[in-house]
Amino acid sequence: MKNQKPSQLRWLAIAPEQIDLDRQTACFTPAQQHYLRHVLRSHPGDRLIITNGQGQAWLVQLAAVSPSAITAELLDPIPARSELAVAVTLIAALPKGSGFDAVVRQAVELGVACIAPVLSERTLLRPSRQKCDRWQRIAQEAAEQSERLAVPPVLEPVSLSVGLETWQPTAHRYLCVARHSAPSLLSCLEQDRGNAEIVGNLAIAIGPEGGWTDAEVETAIGLGYQPVSLGSRILRAVTAPVASLSLVSAVFDPGTRPKSS
Repeated sequence: MKNQKPSQLRWLAIAPEQIDLDRQTACFTPAQQHYLRHVLRSHPGDRLIITNGQGQAWLVQLAAVSPSAITAELLDPIPARSELAVAVTLIAALPKGSGFDAVVRQAVELGVACIAPVLSERTLLRPSRQKCDRWQRIAQEAAEQSERLAVPPVLEPVSLSVGLETWQPTAHRYLCVARHSAPSLLSCLEQDRGNAEIVGNLAIAIGPEGGWTDAEVETAIGLGYQPVSLGSRILRAVTAPVASLSLVSAVFDPGTRPKSS
């Protein structure tokens, strides 16, 4: 791995306290050391990229790989990679089973800034503390895989009413609905792209299996959420977040827009 370009190196997200900027070194947890030894089969002199999960990353070189510890030397900071031009909070009603695992993984890959699970009237899942911890680990793994500098937080699940009032109160807010007469999310995003109020953050709320109840839709509208459609087809609860965030990327990710000649 010594001769690999930075674009070919593995990414690893570690906690900020594992990085010593004064000494220009980094250390690793036992789980991370296991990954470096037994999965990557790393040796002294090998290089990789570490990120503190808060927007900073460095090219590092492993200085020591022993049964007891692995340390790395910070070489160069990695320039900020292109994130979405807006910070997106995904408010998602929990689907049944393990479906939210996929929601978290794919949302992080598509550039979401924060994932806020909610319990709606039709939500069946009541997650345990262990399940919430698992979602945060999935978010970290997805951030590493997609080479993001930030690891989006997965918040504690709360009721829909609490979530809608609490998260991103100043954001431009969209509520994805099915079987309702509503403008498309794409047309709303295109219209709002030049709106100074949207620059910075927006929130998208996705319902559970069976969709939002009429009362939930009315509550959201009363809190400033714009009902929007994702198309004429009914999407699964694990598909709708991917569809909505893909539309956000198409509008706000400069890397997806063709350059003018």
